[in-house]
Amino acid sequence: MSSLTDKKQQLNALSRFHNIEKPYQCSECLKTFTQKSHLTEHLRVHTRQKLYQCPVCLKAFARKSSLTNHLRVHTGEKPYQCSVCLKAFINKTDLTEHLRAHTGEKPYQCIVCLKGFTQKSHLKDHLRVHTGEKPYQCSECMKAFTEKSSLTNHLRVHTGEKPYQCLECSKAFTEKSSLTNHMRVHTGEKPYQCSECMKTFTEKSSLTSHLRVHSGEKPYKCSECLKTFTQKSNLIKHMIVHSGEKPYQCLECLKTFTQKSNLINHQRIHTGEKPYQCSECLKTFTQNSHLTRHLRVHTGEKPYQSV
Repeated sequence: MSSLTDKKQQLNALSRFHNIEKPYQCSECLKTFTQKSHLTEHLRVHTRQKLYQCPVCLKAFARKSSLTNHLRVHTGEKPYQCSVCLKAFINKTDLTEHLRAHTGEKPYQCIVCLKGFTQKSHLKDHLRVHTGEKPYQCSECMKAFTEKSSLTNHLRVHTGEKPYQCLECSKAFTEKSSLTNHMRVHTGEKPYQCSECMKTFTEKSSLTSHLRVHSGEKPYKCSECLKTFTQKSNLIKHMIVHSGEKPYQCLECLKTFTQKSNLINHQRIHTGEKPYQCSECLKTFTQNSHLTRHLRVHTGEKPYQSV
């Protein structure tokens, strides 16, 4: 009970943090501040002359050092190198933040759940999990996001852009993380291992779903019959039972199916493909279940025999 009270107090503190009075407003851009000194410092953004201009894109800067850093965007120069993994960066700040990946240092901590972060911007994004704030909205479908990067990725659903391409098979993806996961199909790498049965997986989400086999957790519930499932995809497939929808249609005979796997099995009637072969007599079958049933001819097993 006390932990629940503590959580409420933390959320209230966070709410006060976000709704704190900011009486000092900039007349130029209307940004507000809690202290007059902060407003004074901010005003320099508007009043300071920007004498240093980029000859490539004409962007101007108030400081010469800022222009120097910016020019590296165009030249590709990355003078700050990590001594651990040799990754290079445009400016020293990026290197400093990167080094925390090796040291494990997470100096920015959430006041609600105490989760730590290597960068202040990551903490700022995370806080929206608690506040529910989603400031980045898609102009196409109005869907909102907590992070700008999530909106950027989402917009590709509308544009069809897939900038991340696999060098092995040329398959393209909207997100870099999806390409990273896909590459494991070619490398065979399975970095996520179950601590219970040692089974390995290419994606963390697959491991998370698998762990429910051991825990018995079934978080996805059907609103019609209350049947529960370990994976959301299985619930979606199940819902078709109630809707009667058969979205998978055979192009040969127009027969429809509730599941894609059933359509694939059916299509073998037309193609003649029989990929499942008996190791005893070499007879082939269109479905694995048919092969399993056939194998009983050789083993003598009679699982459905009445006593």
